[in-house]
Amino acid sequence: MSDQTRYLIRPIEPRDDAAMAAIIRKVMPEFGAVGEGFAINDPEVDWMHRAYSAPRSAYFVVESEGVVVGGGGVAPLTGGDGATCELRKMYFLPEARGLGAGAAMMARCLDAARGFGFRRCYLETLCGMDAAKKLYLRTGFTPLDAPLGDTGHGGCNAFYSLDL
Repeated sequence: MSDQTRYLIRPIEPRDDAAMAAIIRKVMPEFGAVGEGFAINDPEVDWMHRAYSAPRSAYFVVESEGVVVGGGGVAPLTGGDGATCELRKMYFLPEARGLGAGAAMMARCLDAARGFGFRRCYLETLCGMDAAKKLYLRTGFTPLDAPLGDTGHGGCNAFYSLDL
């Protein structure tokens, strides 16, 4: 079985909320992203489907053998201009890594962003999330010296932007 047939990327459904909350709460501590200033504390973690039903927002899950193993989405950058979206809450369980699902998820999210009329995509991450940072660079994101917008994620220390 090829890696591409080992997973499916689809829009999040209400039944996926608990699985995504559990994934976010498992993966973020793996990289030291706990406490104030990290997305793990965002209220939307428990109701991702509803949060990403907002205008110009989309969230997708990665499913393998009927089990949700990761996800990622886009939404308008809080405190940003109307042309900039944020790549948000893109996390994968260890068993979903190395299959190409990250690149496929990135493509799906960026296609959605373009469809919503965004001209730029912004993201925040942490030093130590090396595989993710390599994916961002391969996709064409460029590092920024400082954060954009007002995400409330002061714990993040690496910032990237991509012209769409």
